[in-house]
Amino acid sequence: MTATLIADGTTTGRPAHRDPNVLRWLGAYTASMVGDSVYYIALSWAAVQAGSPTQAGVVMAVSAVPRALLMLGGGVVADRFGPRRVVIGSDAVRCAAVLAVAALLFLTSPGLWPLALLAVVFGTVDAVFMPAVGALPARVTSRDQLARVQGMRGLGIRFASIVGAPLGGLGVAVGGAAAAFALAGLLIAVSVPLLISVRMRDLPTDDKADDRPASPLGDLRAGLRYIRGHRVLAPLMLAIALGDLGFVGPLNVGLTLLADERGWGASGMGWVLSGFGTGAGAAALLLTVRGRLPHAGRVAGWSIIAGSVAIGALAYVPGVVAAVGVALLIGLLAGLSGAMCGALLQTQADPAYLGRVTAVSGLVSLGFAPLSMPLSAAAIGAWGTGPVFVVSAVVCGLGGVIALGVRDLRRAELPG
Repeated sequence: MTATLIADGTTTGRPAHRDPNVLRWLGAYTASMVGDSVYYIALSWAAVQAGSPTQAGVVMAVSAVPRALLMLGGGVVADRFGPRRVVIGSDAVRCAAVLAVAALLFLTSPGLWPLALLAVVFGTVDAVFMPAVGALPARVTSRDQLARVQGMRGLGIRFASIVGAPLGGLGVAVGGAAAAFALAGLLIAVSVPLLISVRMRDLPTDDKADDRPASPLGDLRAGLRYIRGHRVLAPLMLAIALGDLGFVGPLNVGLTLLADERGWGASGMGWVLSGFGTGAGAAALLLTVRGRLPHAGRVAGWSIIAGSVAIGALAYVPGVVAAVGVALLIGLLAGLSGAMCGALLQTQADPAYLGRVTAVSGLVSLGFAPLSMPLSAAAIGAWGTGPVFVVSAVVCGLGGVIALGVRDLRRAELPG
């Protein structure tokens, strides 16, 4: 049985999914993610009620700008001040902002400006929250448990996506957007005492740089140099970027257009998305139970390639049932490759750089990959769903080719 390190350097003798310290962290993370889901439902409903559809769309999208612009700086903040302190502060700020807007909506009808301001605050805080969240697991468990924690985190994300939307809808139905915002704030608030109770282990002494640059900009440059010179992380970032670029377009806007073209309707598209979610959840559960899969680099590469083939095939399936089956396969393979890539990021990166490493990965996934959505929509309008899905599959598959073609990444293993 593997041992889990805690703050004083001792071991608990428990795997991560039986370690109360890790479970407290998971509870905090899941509560925060459910709160996020409820928040987005409340924001979209309030924006639609207060303005035109175009204005509502702007409010929903405005948070992406500070998130993308400030993400790399957020990684520096996480590494400089410690991820737990940053996550606790981020959740406290988000909770206060959401509850303030909830109170404002209870008292008056202020229009769109507080919603837009809230979206900007959320995007700004997310820029530091996301890198800090990525750097936390290395402080709450030992390296040999990081892959299992990655699977547990995936289960938390799936739970939040399943529970958050109905909770948000219930809040809106019972008390309007104000009640939904209040519920989101309370859920985010639950994470704060849980995080305070989580014990953190110190970084190994040899991981702490004695020659830390004096400025945040120097920290950022050092982090980028570290990634660029790393034999596993550098090609892994490129593989993640290509995989996400080929995946995000077809599985978001592309799927909507495909369902409309085939006459599946909203219910058919919902079933396809359910298939994808089920597959991704199964992959997270597999990693949670197993804790470690051998040949992580090869598994990631082949999963990306096989998933890309399934993405291309999705545009040519004859009906909804077959599409659900293909989507389940895509979710399983994407969940497996994503978990492997995330676990490799966690275990290959020096803990002192984890915030910056996570920031670069997050910028790739949340900053660059979404650009493929409008491009995919325009391309489908010009050439149809089939060719665009195939091209997207090729782009995604290139990520797997890189993972298998670069020797150090192909041979990368998770700690045993």
